[in-house]
Amino acid sequence: MASQRLSDDQPIDPHLDSNLDSNTVEQVTERLSELRDLVREHRRRYENDEPTIPDADFDALFRELQDLEAANPELAEGDSPTSEVGAPRSATFAPVEHAQPMMSLDNSFDHNELRAWSERVARGLDAEPDADIGYMCELKIDGIALSLRYENGVLVQGATRGDGRVGDDITANAKTIASIPHEIELTDGGPTVLEVRGEVYMPVATFDALNESQEAAGLPRYANPRNTTAGSLRQKDPSITASRGLSFWANQLGQVEGGPELAGHSEALDWLGRLGFPVNPERRAVPTFDEVIAFTEQWHEHRHDLDYEIDGAVIKVDSLTSQRRLGSTARAPRWAMAYKLPPEEKTTTLLDIQVSIGRTGKATPFAVLEPVVVAGSTVQMATLHNADQVALKDVRPGDTVIVRKAGDVIPEVVGPVLDERPADLPVWNFPVDCPTCAELLVRPEGEAHTFCVNPLCPARRQTQIEYFASRSAMDIEGMGEKVVSRFLDEALIADVGDIYSIDWDRVLELDRFGSTAVQNLRASVDISKQRPLASLLVGLGIRHLGPSGAEALSSAFGHLDAIAAADIDSMAAVDGVGPVIATSVHAYFQSEKARSLVEKFRSGGVNLAGPERSELPQVLEGMSIVVTGSLENYSRDGAADAIKSRGGKNPGSVSKKTTAVVIGSEPGASKVTKAEDAGVPMIDEAGFEQLLETGVVPGQ
Repeated sequence: MASQRLSDDQPIDPHLDSNLDSNTVEQVTERLSELRDLVREHRRRYENDEPTIPDADFDALFRELQDLEAANPELAEGDSPTSEVGAPRSATFAPVEHAQPMMSLDNSFDHNELRAWSERVARGLDAEPDADIGYMCELKIDGIALSLRYENGVLVQGATRGDGRVGDDITANAKTIASIPHEIELTDGGPTVLEVRGEVYMPVATFDALNESQEAAGLPRYANPRNTTAGSLRQKDPSITASRGLSFWANQLGQVEGGPELAGHSEALDWLGRLGFPVNPERRAVPTFDEVIAFTEQWHEHRHDLDYEIDGAVIKVDSLTSQRRLGSTARAPRWAMAYKLPPEEKTTTLLDIQVSIGRTGKATPFAVLEPVVVAGSTVQMATLHNADQVALKDVRPGDTVIVRKAGDVIPEVVGPVLDERPADLPVWNFPVDCPTCAELLVRPEGEAHTFCVNPLCPARRQTQIEYFASRSAMDIEGMGEKVVSRFLDEALIADVGDIYSIDWDRVLELDRFGSTAVQNLRASVDISKQRPLASLLVGLGIRHLGPSGAEALSSAFGHLDAIAAADIDSMAAVDGVGPVIATSVHAYFQSEKARSLVEKFRSGGVNLAGPERSELPQVLEGMSIVVTGSLENYSRDGAADAIKSRGGKNPGSVSKKTTAVVIGSEPGASKVTKAEDAGVPMIDEAGFEQLLETGVVPGQ
């Protein structure tokens, strides 16, 4: 018999020998009871926006419970949480009994499990295992399930899932969500009753802005968009919900009385879209299971291209007749299956908290972790933002912590698992002195960050030079962390200006620097001399000055000397700069260090001149033009240059301030949707060329 343990982190082997002794039966019974309690408690916390473990850990507990019950049916219980839909509803809101149960979905975690489901579907429909069933593939939005009830075209009720039978009446809060229609236009007298189900979510940009305001106010950051959405929907004051910028995707019909005869789920979604409901555009009706797999693989790769979070895909049998024939279990429909993407939150041990010193001297605490695989990559370090966030999260070395990683975003420690904190674990305190140069750390009044103000701090110099050489600045290929560190140790450079007077003969004398590598690095340094002035400004690392501000200054003043000599008011008057950036840039160029760098750049042959003033008519002045998809006659940069050279702006996202959206081939669906929602004109490439020539949006 396989070895067994009863700890939370290692399950019992469900495939036990048939001749169980009494001790084994007692162990399995105890573990089943423990798992049922854990699943119920964590489900309750999740539904009430109080989760203490990541979704992946909950899924593991739930799967272990399912496997143990399946392997030991004689020990199963009728009220097991494996047969329940959700958690008990909140006592804050009035109860709503759903006309049709709001069921959960069964989960699959790999393609083999998804294929096994499709084979069960085929058997249920008396079809061959590889038959073309016809599926509807949708994104699994990481949000909160919501039911909307319309009577005679008027929204009369919004309710949460609750336990699947009874949810919470949050009608007032639901009505604050801008994408939810309060009335729908009825045709041919119906439907008299329409229940629309879907997911409420918080866009990533909205979530990030909310966390920025939280941090600025010295308040704790929110853990993730899903939990923040849940808390926002459960506010007693609807005005708070309204302020959170929530959105909604419709994805299912509930009770319907009247209306058209619909043959398939895909047809139902199209109908909802025509009625004015937001229906996710990234859906696909496919005939074969191979195309289902292709859909999941596509979104495994592109999940972070969206401005909202997904945690998988939902696959449904498209035919409504087939759905009725397949029916449901006690908790989930047999005609649908969720495919879960690799989790982006995991738990691990916080080994230590250390502090790094950045190029501006900012002292940033970071977590040193027991290595853990999150979202497909191994995470050993994660950000903790600043001293206030460490204190508010109250994470301590020795804690079990929740780690989150979303795409290319730096991993973050969300918080501790307090239930697993060892007794008497000491609080971590932010250091008083710089860990690199031992100088006193300073926290400016009214700021959230702490700084090392020693300009000779080795860590500051190292990161300053690395940043200057990075792709986002002067793009000096080959001058990475190890090379910069070695050059500093050998006194070949002391600051970024010295890069352009390196003694290359000395470099050739260093061990592990071959002639080819040195030749390539020298060539890369020479190429960087011709980078645009905006790149040089970015590389200087002036506080508050980013790429757009640097580009605006270089275009407005035309030369680094002119920028260095400009006063605050003249810089602040430049569109896209403003007083904060202007004050910071002005202060930087008043320093002796900055003047020294400018002369080093000049003697090194670095380009100090900005772009030549465009001779083209400024027909797009005051306009904001977004381009999405591929154009035949313009590259992405070429289209941006064409807009800017005529006085326009080329932001990366669509807003109500956008003048027009240029649609090329294979455009971004989210930008198209935002343009439609905001009523922004959309034009093709021919219309774009007309706009460039005349400054008039075609059709306006």
